[in-house]
Amino acid sequence: MEHSKEQSPEQPRCGGETNDPRTSQPHASNSGQHGARAIPPGRAMSVADAPERRRALRSRWRGATLASGWPFPGDWACPAVDRVCEAVISGDDPGNAVDELAAQRADSGIGLDETLRDLGVLHAVLSREDTGSALIGEECDDVPASLLRRAALAWADVVAGRSASREVTDALTGLSTLSYLRMRLHEVYRETSAAETGSPTSPGRDSYALLVVTLRLPGDDDRWARLMALVLAADVLREVFDAGETVSLLRESTPVVLTRADPRLTERCFRAEAAINERVLADPEFARALDDSGSAVRIRRSPLPTEYARACELLDSLR
Repeated sequence: MEHSKEQSPEQPRCGGETNDPRTSQPHASNSGQHGARAIPPGRAMSVADAPERRRALRSRWRGATLASGWPFPGDWACPAVDRVCEAVISGDDPGNAVDELAAQRADSGIGLDETLRDLGVLHAVLSREDTGSALIGEECDDVPASLLRRAALAWADVVAGRSASREVTDALTGLSTLSYLRMRLHEVYRETSAAETGSPTSPGRDSYALLVVTLRLPGDDDRWARLMALVLAADVLREVFDAGETVSLLRESTPVVLTRADPRLTERCFRAEAAINERVLADPEFARALDDSGSAVRIRRSPLPTEYARACELLDSLR
């Protein structure tokens, strides 16, 4: 997927491909670039054509990736996919977009092998017209090493950056960490995807819920008091949600609970709110810091998004 010098439409593709105009595309490499040209040189592309070509490339890329064995179709789409397509269609160097794509894949828990294979599929899609299973072969191994290296480094940077937070339990509160919650969410989406494909023993996504716990005291200028209130709330959450639920800490004032949506869930939420309020109000300093609502905590229920990547975005928005 590299930038090429201009060729006339009469020149054959590198590699000895057929001269059939339906399948041939000019394609040459420049070792100093990481780009990819999706429009053969010599074919004019109007501004109005660009969005349609981007959508067509994205559709072909996705279909070919799913045909290659991508395990979770809902995980494939992400903002960087569109930026890669835009760079390719416009003839720009897609290196930065590929970096962003690899980083988003890593952040969503997608492995390096799947990430690089997806790039290989894109390279194969750009190298030929048909997108059937025939393209999922050795052409996937033809991606320029420099581009693979960029993607691998971007993916590894994200993984390395999160290595310091790989502890399963927060030392202060005893709640599980964000990294562990991401892992549990990935397991839940794997489990619920089986239900969507017709497995009678797998629960659907609607059978799970994410409870977001918001502490309303004290002010941001008293961090120590906020931490103590968080410890009290964490103790209550572990006591009330003690049947296999995942109780995690997103940030200092936002615990969350990943739980099954059983009929008793509403009652358990009320019980947790009441217990947290009781413990907080027992401390005069905390009681004086209450806002006008007179309540120290609010627990709201958030349904799980349709895709794992969207669930990760939801967690980021709550931090």
